[in-house]
Amino acid sequence: MEIESVKALAAAIAIGAGALGPAIGIGMLVSKALEAIGRNPEASPKIQTTMILGVAFVEAIAIYALVVALIVKFA
Repeated sequence: MEIESVKALAAAIAIGAGALGPAIGIGMLVSKALEAIGRNPEASPKIQTTMILGVAFVEAIAIYALVVALIVKFA
């Protein structure tokens, strides 16, 4: 295999594996937040704010995986 094809494969694996965890995390986070809002609708603004902050932090992990994949691809 040529080095370019190995780099492309490594970048694909890095972003694929790196996006899997955050996708599961965001799904669980939103699910539990909706469950909490359903149980206590008065706390909805506080739960929603915390949920959005959590989603942003989890999404940052996927962005780190994207950066690693780009470094592997173009280095």
